[in-house]
Amino acid sequence: MPIHVHPTAPLAERVLLPGDPARALTLAQSLLSEPRMFNHNRGLWGYTGIAADGDALTIQSSGMGGPSAAIVITELAQLGASRLVRVGTCGALDPSLKLGDLLVPTSALSCDGTSRALGAADRATPDPELLGALRADGRLKPVEMASVDLFYGADEAALFENGAQALDMECATLFVLAQKLGLHSASVLIVSDTILPHRTRISPDALQQAERAAGAIAAQALSVEKSGEWDRGPLSPARVSPRARAGSDST
Repeated sequence: MPIHVHPTAPLAERVLLPGDPARALTLAQSLLSEPRMFNHNRGLWGYTGIAADGDALTIQSSGMGGPSAAIVITELAQLGASRLVRVGTCGALDPSLKLGDLLVPTSALSCDGTSRALGAADRATPDPELLGALRADGRLKPVEMASVDLFYGADEAALFENGAQALDMECATLFVLAQKLGLHSASVLIVSDTILPHRTRISPDALQQAERAAGAIAAQALSVEKSGEWDRGPLSPARVSPRARAGSDST
């Protein structure tokens, strides 16, 4: 069993990765039928259930920043996850971006220590197929991100001058680590803060509404082809990772 993620339910091979445990609960309530808690260790809440397309989906919080995200992603990969979409928040640097906008990063400047320690070049990129599936939804604005270590104190003006339209703390880590582990990854981000010329914050109600919309778009992008390959029974072995299933059975 992994050190930090302790499965108490099956893991789906496709996973949404919110940072915030409360967002994981919100998405589980809005996207899953009869969600079961997948993990509660370390306060990193996770849930598995059946999504609208009839197939299993896991929603697992990753915590704040690249180091925490790297632990969760690595352990999900050990358990058999194969496709990951981050559903998170970001701060807008580009004045044309507004609070509540939904963004799809086409790349992320690797300005954080975790992605660099993992061997990232100047930019990390998402999986082309998942990116294409997300961009097919016309509500998402494509942007270039910067991933940083600091929530407070980053040099936002310099990042904007270098081409970053928004910043977060996890995208570069997700993209480079997924590539190293042979996973498919992408992100959907909500503008929760506008930073330049001064910081403003989204309201709690507007954030929760945007979370549900972003989660639904991400789940749709992960939707699988309906074929005889998939057993339609709830949380059937055809749709969950055998390694995670074995781990949950022994818990």
